[in-house]
Amino acid sequence: MDNAQNPPHLDGVRPRDAAGITAFAPRLRASWQRSRRYGVAPDHVRPVFTGSVDRESLLYECGREVLQGLRSTLANEPVSMMITGSDGLVLCRMSDDASVDRALDRVHLAPGFSFAERNVGTNGLGLALADRAPSLVRADEHYCSDLRGFTCAAVPVLDPVTSDLAGSVNLTTWSDASSSLLLALAQAAAGNTAALMLARGHGGRMSPSVPRGEVFRVQAGSLADQDLPELLSQRWTQALDRAHTAMLHGDVLAVVGEPGAGKTALACLARRAARPRVRLLGARPPSDTDVEPWLSLWSPELAKDDTCVVLETMDALTTRVATRLAEVLSAARRSVTPWTPPPLQPFVITAERYDALPEVLRAQVDAVVEAPALRLRPDDILPLADLFARRHRGRPITFTPAAARALCDHSWPDNARQLERVVREAASRTDTIDVHHLPAEVFTDTTRHLTRIEQLERDEIVRCLTESATTMTRAAERLGMSRATIYRKIAHYGIRTPGRSSRGRE
Repeated sequence: MDNAQNPPHLDGVRPRDAAGITAFAPRLRASWQRSRRYGVAPDHVRPVFTGSVDRESLLYECGREVLQGLRSTLANEPVSMMITGSDGLVLCRMSDDASVDRALDRVHLAPGFSFAERNVGTNGLGLALADRAPSLVRADEHYCSDLRGFTCAAVPVLDPVTSDLAGSVNLTTWSDASSSLLLALAQAAAGNTAALMLARGHGGRMSPSVPRGEVFRVQAGSLADQDLPELLSQRWTQALDRAHTAMLHGDVLAVVGEPGAGKTALACLARRAARPRVRLLGARPPSDTDVEPWLSLWSPELAKDDTCVVLETMDALTTRVATRLAEVLSAARRSVTPWTPPPLQPFVITAERYDALPEVLRAQVDAVVEAPALRLRPDDILPLADLFARRHRGRPITFTPAAARALCDHSWPDNARQLERVVREAASRTDTIDVHHLPAEVFTDTTRHLTRIEQLERDEIVRCLTESATTMTRAAERLGMSRATIYRKIAHYGIRTPGRSSRGRE
């Protein structure tokens, strides 16, 4: 295989394993496997542009101040320093080396662009965010060949109050430059950023909240294309067949459904079934001030026969933005003539509900297909959980029978997106997922909003109940409650006793 398929071993030799993927550092190997499953292009960086950077967030403010201090230490060194959000969005970048800046601009490693692993494959900041661990990615260890002229050291920044992932500090230099101190400097900067956030955190926003539109994001859906037709239930495959048929008829398709149900995945799978080698791009709603830059970046792709743009959550558009978008889509629609097969349309629209789409966009739609909610297809829960865990870790992860029952018994109000988050978090900590690796939300059926104190109490009750060989009496003793009180609390929070199935599943 070529460079794009096989990362080098640290000594420059590329040993192969049975899967054809090189056997080298486990984290890098797993990252390369994920990059391939995401459908990332190995030979060219495809920019993921948001158009907006929130310069009022606490992370931006504190991180930028820390990097300003580090800048004097690295004066005249060919190092670029960056702060990114938890989603890989580059918030700020600074350096004193114009040649490094120009090179980074060519690969779009600049403010407003996202460098998450899902978008550009294995890279320093993407790996640090994916694994929540300090990461150094050198030269040919990058998945995309465009990035192999660089070495990147990145360290996650954790919210000092909640310990949630806030973002990362990333230091980038030339691949042939010395990188021995790069990771240590990034670790110091990340620690100083978190400390400054804690000191200034009262009343500040920890993370960006500006609406962002992503373009040139390679879409593989949330799921592995080659696995889904065999794994998933009849309800899902019927929806997929309807979407596929509509596309073959030359219809402009709208895929609707609850948030996280897999609308984009369904659209991508249907389009790849219609044309296997199609290039799929994703675009999300921009802010009102970014409409023209947003359109200019991706709308030329509509003219290409081998490309389809998935316009996601278009029910979130304002009337003004929707009207401008409708003008572009009307011009891009492909005409159908009686003597030729219907052409495939160059775009697909997704929304929560068809009637929530702005009227000018509803006028563009010829067919509507609903992506069924996960609670309506419970037989899909375990196959999807297995798939998400395998994709995250790069190898099979097992579930105990009790954990499998807990997953199947939950109603998943946020659908497959919630299932993926839960499974990824659990798989990050173990190779065998048991009930105590699952968050309290999996054992809770109530949809009532809980205060922070209530969440802590609920989580502690679930933690005690999921401990091995814990009886209700023992859990009550550990919590300092009577049996009557713990039963009342269980009912109040809608907690299902771990290990017992509410659906009668075995």
